[in-house]
Amino acid sequence: MTFQELINKRQSVRKYQAKPVEKEKIQLIVEAVRIAPSASNSQPWKLIIVDEPELKDKVAQSTFSKTISFNKFAVQAPVLAVLVIEKAKLITQIGGRIKNIEYPQIDIGIAVEHFCLQAAELGLGTCMIGWFNEDKIKQLLHIPEKRKIGLVITLGYPTEGYKLRQKIRKPMNEICGFNRY
Repeated sequence: MTFQELINKRQSVRKYQAKPVEKEKIQLIVEAVRIAPSASNSQPWKLIIVDEPELKDKVAQSTFSKTISFNKFAVQAPVLAVLVIEKAKLITQIGGRIKNIEYPQIDIGIAVEHFCLQAAELGLGTCMIGWFNEDKIKQLLHIPEKRKIGLVITLGYPTEGYKLRQKIRKPMNEICGFNRY
């Protein structure tokens, strides 16, 4: 598949089969995250793969509540990945302060996109979840208190017949300018 086909295939999946994800595929995805570029090669992340069913369900349940229910689909996914933001190298921290840029935030965005694109290429679906009970997930996964969770990602095989949706995006001239704003 070409890169254009891959980026058009990748979409947020919210319906999963109960089928487990093969360890070999998970390892390929982790490797894709491992080789993702980052500022000063800091690799300011720790990826926690949650595939033990009982624990995975508890983490998934921490992405919704009685009043905020839009992430209930996370329970269907056989695997969750939790991306913890780690400290960047000192040079990156200094540069970030000078430039007022949160380089680790950019870096985890790149790493997560590597995760999702590799999963799509392997026939797996993903969905990035930014709404979750951080304290509860930290407790469940023994994440140090001073660390921040960047995202939770669902991973699994989409249900049979899960349709590729048409991507609705802004026109190119609204998101890109040549030689000026």
